[in-house]
Amino acid sequence: MSKIITGTPVTSGLGKLFNSHGLAKKTVVLFDANTRKLYGDSILKTLDEEGFQWVELTVPAREASKSFNSAYRLYGNMIEADVDRSWNLLAVGGGVVGDLGGYIAASYYRGIPVIQLPTTLLAMTDSSIGGKVAINHPLGKNLIGFFHLPELVLIDPSYLATLPEREIYSGMAEVVKYGFISDRAFLSFIDNHFSDIIALKEPFLTKAVKTSASIKAAVVKKDFRETGGLRATLNFGHTFAHGLEKLAEYRHLRHGEAVTIGMVCALFLSNRLGYLDNGSLEEGLAILGKFRFPRGVIRRRFRDIDNRLLLENMLSDKKKLDKKLRFVLLKNLGEAFLLEESIDDEVVLTAIERAQAFYSALSVKR
Repeated sequence: MSKIITGTPVTSGLGKLFNSHGLAKKTVVLFDANTRKLYGDSILKTLDEEGFQWVELTVPAREASKSFNSAYRLYGNMIEADVDRSWNLLAVGGGVVGDLGGYIAASYYRGIPVIQLPTTLLAMTDSSIGGKVAINHPLGKNLIGFFHLPELVLIDPSYLATLPEREIYSGMAEVVKYGFISDRAFLSFIDNHFSDIIALKEPFLTKAVKTSASIKAAVVKKDFRETGGLRATLNFGHTFAHGLEKLAEYRHLRHGEAVTIGMVCALFLSNRLGYLDNGSLEEGLAILGKFRFPRGVIRRRFRDIDNRLLLENMLSDKKKLDKKLRFVLLKNLGEAFLLEESIDDEVVLTAIERAQAFYSALSVKR
C-alpha cells in the first residue's frame, strides 16, 4: 500500500524520502496552471536543492484537461525530454492533476511510479489515495483508466489556506462521507467541529484529513480492485452525483457539491427501502444541511431539473453493472453496504423528489 505522509512542510527531506522508497531522483513534475503559480517555484527549488533531475509539465486548471488530447501532448513532452522507465511522476494538484498524472504514469513505458502531492481537501482525503486513475470521455467521467497505486502520498494541510471556501466545502463532502460509511464517532466529530474544519482550524483540520485518509487507505488495502463490494462503499452518493455532474457538463457543479446532493438522495433512498430509520435520516440530513452552495447552484443544478432526466444520466455512470445502477446505502450511520439487487425506477425517482423537497425547505429556512 501507499505510504501516506502528513506534515508541514511535507516536501522537507524529499531526496532522502525518495531514496528510502526506492524512487530515483528523476521526476516529471505535473502541475496545473494554478498549482504552478502557487507552489511551483518552491517545489522546483526544493528539487534542485535535493539534487533531483526534473522535467516540468503544466496543464490548464480545468476538468477538460483529463482527456486523451492532454495525455497525448504530455507523452510527447516526456519523450522529447528523454524520460524513460527509470523516472517517476510527481502530481501536484487536485483531482484533475492527480487523475491525469496517475493515468500518464500508469501508461507511459507501461508504467512508472507516481507520487501524489494533493493540494485540495478533496484530493488529500480521497482521490490521491486509492490508485484509481483515469481520464474522461465525452460520454462519461473517468471511464478510461487504470488501477495504479501511488508510491507516496504527501499531504500538507497548510496548502488548503490558498483555496476559496467553495473548494473547502467541496472537499468536505468526502470527509463527511467517511463518517457516514464506516465511522460513527468520526461523523459525530465532524458534526461537532464542522465550522472549525471549514475554517481550517487546528487540530480539527489535520484530524479530519488524517482520519479520512486512513479510512480510505484501509478500505483500498482490503479491496483494491473493488471485487468484494467493500471498496464500492466509498461511492456513497456518487451514483447520483455522477449523473448530476454529467447534466452540469462537468463545469457548473463541483464534484464535492454533486456528492453532497448525492448523499442526501442516498439517505432518502436508504430510508425509503427500510434500511435507515427516521431518526438517523434526520441526523444525517442535519449534517448535510450545513453545506453551503453558491447562490442559485442548488436551484439550477438540482431542484429545478427533471428527476427522470437525472436518472437517465445516472445510467451512463461507470458504477452500473449489466446496465443496472448500483447503489451504496446505509443500514446505520457509520455502516454502509452495496445493494446488489435492482431497484424499481420509481423508488429512485421518489428519493430524488424527496431530496429536492429537502433543499427547497432548506432554502426557505435560510
